[in-house]
Amino acid sequence: MSENDVIDLLTRRHAEIQDAFTDVQSSTGGDRQRAFDRLRRLLAVHETAEEEVVHPYARRVADDGKATVDARLAEERSAKEILAALDALGPDGPGFMERLHELRAAVTEHARHEEDEEFPRLRAATTPEERRALAAAVRAAEATAPTRPHPGVESGVANLVAGPVASVIDRTKDALRARRA
Repeated sequence: MSENDVIDLLTRRHAEIQDAFTDVQSSTGGDRQRAFDRLRRLLAVHETAEEEVVHPYARRVADDGKATVDARLAEERSAKEILAALDALGPDGPGFMERLHELRAAVTEHARHEEDEEFPRLRAATTPEERRALAAAVRAAEATAPTRPHPGVESGVANLVAGPVASVIDRTKDALRARRA
């Protein structure tokens, strides 16, 4: 795998997210909060980058791209709603672990759909040069993406319009939380 190919990069991000779920599930107290903060950030940043870069491109070039991407966006919105509820609840809140398991199942299923349906179609419709350019664009989007879930902001255009403001607010909240920790 190479992080210079967008499909390899995104597949690696899926593995990092699964590792982050394991970290949250296996930790307690302040360590669980830090692990959850990392998971929340990984998920929010990853989905924003896909929504801004990958899904719009796949929609245009991949075989049955519109239907495939629309299904992925619906999954992402559902996962964002669960993630936002978990963020509000906090790792010490009642029912946190049950909702975390629900989120992990949803995210795992979503990643499987991307890897089995969207990514092969995208690979078939793109050149290695296009996939390298997409990987660079994903990394750039990740660098400026919001770090918290924003359900209802799933389109590339919505992310580009609302994302910068949300990103500043999210990163400010993250810095304040880190100072308190």
